[in-house]
Amino acid sequence: MNVAMSRAKRVTRRALGTLRRVLRGAARRGYTRWRRSIQVRVVTSTLFISAIVVAILGAFLMQQVSSALMDGKVKAARLQLDEGLAQVQRDLGNASEDGSRLNVLVNRLKARSGPSGLYEVYIRDTTEAYFDGYATNELRQASVPRRLRDELKHAPAGSRAYTYGKLSYVGGRPSERGLIVGGRTGQFELYYLFPLEQEQRTLTNVGRSMAGVGIVLVLLLAAIASLVTRQVVIPVRLAAQGAQRLAAGRLEERMRVRGEDDLARLARSFNDMAANLQEKIGELEDLSQVQRQFVSDVSHELRTPLTTIRIAADMLYEYRDTFDDHAVGRSAELLQSQLERFESLLADLLEISRHDAGAATLDAESLDMRDLVLRTVGDIQGLAERKGSKVVLQLPGEPCMAEVDRRRVERILRNLLVNAVEHGEGEDIVVSIAADRDAVAVAVRDHGVGLKPGEGQMVFDRFWRADPARARTTGGTGLGLSISREDAQLHGGWLQAWGEPGAGSQFRLSLPRVAGAELRGSPLPLVPPGAGDARPLYAELEAGE
Repeated sequence: MNVAMSRAKRVTRRALGTLRRVLRGAARRGYTRWRRSIQVRVVTSTLFISAIVVAILGAFLMQQVSSALMDGKVKAARLQLDEGLAQVQRDLGNASEDGSRLNVLVNRLKARSGPSGLYEVYIRDTTEAYFDGYATNELRQASVPRRLRDELKHAPAGSRAYTYGKLSYVGGRPSERGLIVGGRTGQFELYYLFPLEQEQRTLTNVGRSMAGVGIVLVLLLAAIASLVTRQVVIPVRLAAQGAQRLAAGRLEERMRVRGEDDLARLARSFNDMAANLQEKIGELEDLSQVQRQFVSDVSHELRTPLTTIRIAADMLYEYRDTFDDHAVGRSAELLQSQLERFESLLADLLEISRHDAGAATLDAESLDMRDLVLRTVGDIQGLAERKGSKVVLQLPGEPCMAEVDRRRVERILRNLLVNAVEHGEGEDIVVSIAADRDAVAVAVRDHGVGLKPGEGQMVFDRFWRADPARARTTGGTGLGLSISREDAQLHGGWLQAWGEPGAGSQFRLSLPRVAGAELRGSPLPLVPPGAGDARPLYAELEAGE
């Protein structure tokens, strides 16, 4: 028995939990729909306001109908009472009568109500202290309220009064609400008691009819509001969809123009804007194509004379010690270093042109990011020592495997490390690696000049320099971080920067473990621990942004 009850309780709790989840889900979907749709908000507001207005008008009309119906009933009851009092005056006068004549008179007055029994009659002789009068159809004399009797008792002769009360009967007949009118003539009090069952049914039917009409009216108003709102919302919705498609690159998108109203003017303005935008973007694409082609052609054309100059420069550099003039030897050394920088610049320009043309490809293979970091750190170790910086590695004990292009990731890491050495002011450079189920990340932290407010948005721009007056000591081209960002985006990853003036900066490379997979987060924080006291400056540049 207890097991069955426990099982039933568990089933009931599960059913209630499921019902609550369904209701919460429906409420959440309804709220989302209401928040996102103007038409739903307008229709809902119309339903709510019209329901309130119809309810107020219905209550007012019901009150008017009820008052009119009751006033008519009271007027008819008073006329009936006047006739009854006149009959009592004619038949009884002011003389005392025995009970038989009062009973006959009551039944005679009752007979005037017809077979349907529109009212009951009650009469009493005020001089009789021990007899409470006569009533028809086993009506209890207590159906006449004491307050009405007292009012007639202290009122002058010929007074009339009425009230509402409950009519009760001796024979078990159910009590009912009624109108009670009474009057006095001489020593007799006469009361007519009118059941209000018919009037109550009439009011109920009228109320139901008004409620039905009100519901239909509210629904019609909602339908009209929906129709009218739809005529306005649909063009606006089409304009929003057109703007989205326009933003997605479908520059041929246009709206259909109908009529000459405000919405038609909106459509024409949208079409004019789209046409102008298409024209301007076409011009910019042509210009960009010309620029990319120019950069690519110039880079290729410069390689031939550069190769010739390189051969001659190598020869001069090799025999620089044989020159009698020291200045000539020094010039050969300068020529050699600038040619190396020139070649690096040409290589970067060619790489940028490939990215701009969409011709860059990814040669991905599964590698341990720790090996790439160690190899890159080894390449720039001599540069760091010359600058007085020390590279501190924070590597996990487990392999950090990811599908990456070795050449591109090494180039990213090299650019980040050289940039840290360039701006690290001789302080330590910390390289951290972390991995989770979906991503791997490498962070390069320096403690140099940092980034000023507003510079974080420009740190990956081409040829941008934090301090234009500061000379490059490592021979950079100004394209390293820009190319690094393109390489990170090619992997489907992020290259992000944080910096504070005087507190240094940190660059974080986040890559998915599977090349091209969606990157949802990074296993390393962008802001270094202990560096978030002041308001940080972020430059989050993700793939596709």
